[in-house]
Amino acid sequence: MKLQKNTLYALYGILDSASRPDEQMPTGEIAKTYGVSPHHLAKVLRALVRAGLVESVRGVGGGYRFTGNARRLTLLEVIELFERVGAGDHGVPARRRGRRAEVERALGTVFAEIDEMSRATLRSISIATMLKLIERQRPA
Repeated sequence: MKLQKNTLYALYGILDSASRPDEQMPTGEIAKTYGVSPHHLAKVLRALVRAGLVESVRGVGGGYRFTGNARRLTLLEVIELFERVGAGDHGVPARRRGRRAEVERALGTVFAEIDEMSRATLRSISIATMLKLIERQRPA
């Protein structure tokens, strides 16, 4: 699965701020950590503010603070703020007949099932679960 930049930046912002929920994370610090454009990241973080997942704190010592529920918020919910998962059109035009249509219909069925499995997997993984995974994979 390939995610758009906005989506990846949103996941970086959510996971970074959720890992330190009592701190305000400056955009520049998050951008530097992940090697991304602070300007682009700021736009994404504003979208997360509008979604109610982070809050913006202005002024000295300000930044963004996670306000969501890490146990309930899923990867799918964050991703779908920026793009649709499994939104492929796998149908076959009604006018098609013959062997090509049969193969395309069968492939469409398989691809639709893969899309639904992807959605189900992303729906089952919370931000809290991701934070635990990140911690477990951290080098000793």
